[in-house]
Amino acid sequence: MNPAISGLWPALVLPLTADAALDTAHALAHAQALLAAGCDGVTLFGTMGEGPAFSATERMALLEAMLQGGVRPDQLVVTISAMALPDAIALGQHALAHGVQRQMLMPPFYFKHPRDAGIVQAVSEVIQGIGSDALRLVLYHFPAISVAGFSHAAVAELARRHPAQVVGIKDSSADLAHTLGLVRAFPGLSVLVGAEAHVAPVMCAGGAGTICGLANLAPHLMRRIVSQPALVSAQDAALMGRLLALQTLQSDLPFVALYKTILAEQSGDAGWLRLRPPLSPLEPTEDALVRTAYRAIGPLLQAR
Repeated sequence: MNPAISGLWPALVLPLTADAALDTAHALAHAQALLAAGCDGVTLFGTMGEGPAFSATERMALLEAMLQGGVRPDQLVVTISAMALPDAIALGQHALAHGVQRQMLMPPFYFKHPRDAGIVQAVSEVIQGIGSDALRLVLYHFPAISVAGFSHAAVAELARRHPAQVVGIKDSSADLAHTLGLVRAFPGLSVLVGAEAHVAPVMCAGGAGTICGLANLAPHLMRRIVSQPALVSAQDAALMGRLLALQTLQSDLPFVALYKTILAEQSGDAGWLRLRPPLSPLEPTEDALVRTAYRAIGPLLQAR
């Protein structure tokens, strides 16, 4: 496991204003609440945070606001995934200029079946373009979104080419066998889990922690699991299972809208329901279904 990153780093859900701009003050407050609840840091602009929907300028501005609001550079992971490699490079250089070394990058997601050689070259060009030994890059494997992922061969080659900068891989495949395979194959890299149910078994096998969505809703629960993965209580395991089951109330519930609906229910703040197109809020019947199911869980979550 690479010492550059470990622990609990929620994939920050980002609030929007009525005109679908980033709600800076609300986002800062949400990040500060998660840090106060024991998270090691927060991750900006992942898929849970609608990252690809925002321009480089918007993303840079929010990062600066987070830092000006008191979030430390070492409490941030900045996702620099972008359609054009020069934009990813600019985002990475901007983050480093503000002291944020930990960054995350998805393979190019606009061509559906690039070969490993192309993926490796693209990531290498971003690393070389950023041009700093201070960069600490986490490879973001999420084939359900990007189609192309990071094969073992691609990870090995990137780690060989850039041993100082490539420090980890976030596996959002939701495939436990795949994640455990990464832990075995790359003991020098930090393997971070996206699927919350896999956090404890992966950490017990040598994984580094998690960048996940559920910590937005239940940071204390996830803190307990990450802190003692070998000693997860039956109550915490059951509570996590019930929260994750909200995602399967219907077969086609979009996960970002689902999480925003639950945050709106938790906080009583309807502003959480806003998403940037092409994402859209849940339909009224879906919203009611999710809220009713969550209300049966909420008191248990508050009790723990």
